[in-house]
Amino acid sequence: MTFSALTDGTPPDVNSFQVDLRGLVDLLSHHLYSSPRVYVRELLQNAVDAVTARRAHDPGARIRIRLSAVDGRVAVEDSGIGLTADEVHTLLATIGRSSKRGGEHGLESARREFLGQFGIGLLACFVVARRIRVVTRSARTPDAAPVEWLATDDGSYTVRALPDEARPEPGTTVYLEPRPGAEEWTAAARVEELARDFGSLLPYDITFAGDDGAERPVTDRPAVWEREYATPAARRVALSGHCARLFGFTPLDSIDLDLPVAGVRGVAYVLPEPTSPAHRAGHRTYLKGMLLTDHADNLLPEWAFFVRAVVDTDTLRPTASRENLYDDETLAAVRDALGARVRQWLTELAAGDPQRLAAFLSVHHLGVKSLARHDADLLALMLPWLPFETNDGQRSLDEFAAAHSEIHFTRTVEEFRQIAPIAAAHGLGVVNAGYTYDADLLALLPGIRPGLKVTELDAGAVTDRLDPVPTTAELSLAGFLSTARTRLDPHGCDVVLRAFQPVAVPALFLDDRQARHERDRAAAQENADSLWNDILGALRGSAPRARLVLNHNNPLIRRIAALPDAELTGTAVESLYGQALLMSQRPLRPADSTLLNRAFLGLLEWATHSTSSTRPQEDQK
Repeated sequence: MTFSALTDGTPPDVNSFQVDLRGLVDLLSHHLYSSPRVYVRELLQNAVDAVTARRAHDPGARIRIRLSAVDGRVAVEDSGIGLTADEVHTLLATIGRSSKRGGEHGLESARREFLGQFGIGLLACFVVARRIRVVTRSARTPDAAPVEWLATDDGSYTVRALPDEARPEPGTTVYLEPRPGAEEWTAAARVEELARDFGSLLPYDITFAGDDGAERPVTDRPAVWEREYATPAARRVALSGHCARLFGFTPLDSIDLDLPVAGVRGVAYVLPEPTSPAHRAGHRTYLKGMLLTDHADNLLPEWAFFVRAVVDTDTLRPTASRENLYDDETLAAVRDALGARVRQWLTELAAGDPQRLAAFLSVHHLGVKSLARHDADLLALMLPWLPFETNDGQRSLDEFAAAHSEIHFTRTVEEFRQIAPIAAAHGLGVVNAGYTYDADLLALLPGIRPGLKVTELDAGAVTDRLDPVPTTAELSLAGFLSTARTRLDPHGCDVVLRAFQPVAVPALFLDDRQARHERDRAAAQENADSLWNDILGALRGSAPRARLVLNHNNPLIRRIAALPDAELTGTAVESLYGQALLMSQRPLRPADSTLLNRAFLGLLEWATHSTSSTRPQEDQK
């Protein structure tokens, strides 16, 4: 069919979409909502929105919301705005239509106060109900009779007028009849639990009545963080108890998150135990007093992984399921503002309460290091407190810089463990930057401590710092060094002779990132096919090789150098190489494991052969 055929003046047929309610309920329960529990939230939300509209229409109206669950049947009664018969047809039976969209219902001015956003309304209740009955009377049209809307999960509904005595006052009551298999969600204890979870901070008084008929409050306002307390200590105790009930832990401290401009109020609780920086904690978030989610992982910056927050907001947008926050520019601005509040709390601790700061950093120094990477002022403030592993022990960078005008660092824990005792003996200051964020912070250190030099410690730098052996002594060991270099050359390792402390260390294995990359490239080239062999061969550069530094001060080295048997000397050098590799705690390559095994067996063979050859002489004695 061509476009002109569609524009010849013939009016098109106009049809409406047909909606399979059973299919839509399945979509809601299995894909939009994470759990059937949200139906309680939808009931409370509709009631609160109706009451908000009633208050806008009649500020002096008596406000009441009552939730009940008796014999598995759930009901919610409110004294809200109510509906006329026409509105029932228009709003309750049309998917996506909401009384909060303004227009003929004149509620646009109050829309910012409503919780609902998407017009799905009572459909959510079909995830647990097979039938929904609504009895309502309009406050805007007092002369209109009460109306009953009765819907079933097969998609059918009826509307009829009721006598005045069925609903004398304006408002709405919703009755749910549970579907088979959903009884656990409509039991009185579960409904009350869900009502308190979702609605404890709602702005209107809400009560609940169970099978016993007694009414109990659902709401508990104001929020714990907004209440008045006799002393700061009493407030801390109250917040600590709130955190224990909500999150299951007693916090190290609490941080107020009151941002009136951003429409956010709440508190962040500091975790009492370390947690991984990669772990994204879920924060409990309310929207205008209604619980939105307790798993909002995008509310705070990623570096603030050491806190769990609970906030109430008026400005942030929910997702379609109303179970998380919509990540937009507003949320990004709020996230930055909350991060600034956590940063301010750290600054206040450093300035006025160093003991609490030290207790915090003993648990969460990683979080502060993560933050300090992007905040030079905070890094300068935290320098006296942040712990680093050095060859002088655990020290702050301030303490370490006071003892060393030049700071060296290693990028891996293995390098540090090998070099630290040697560096300490020769007066070098070395920091282990193999842990998360430490290398980044060391790179920033000269910017806040002018005149301080920070350099990476590589194999060449360490070798240069060790004492050279006198030329005559090194020349006398030329044959030994030649044998050692020949044995280790296939392993990409050079051999040098130095004199260093401690004397007990016979050999030191040193390499750096470039040397490791070259060794990995060579190993890959050996096992590659012809194409990759050529490619990897072309990548070969002039990177320095690893080094086995032999300690001329060590008696064992001098004895090995004096051995007359070149083969035995080579086996001994391979053993020294293997022992130095093990001491460096690096992963062994297959070739290294083979060398270690060969050297060990070679020494055993030599030892047993030497013993057996002398036994006859001993027997003669």
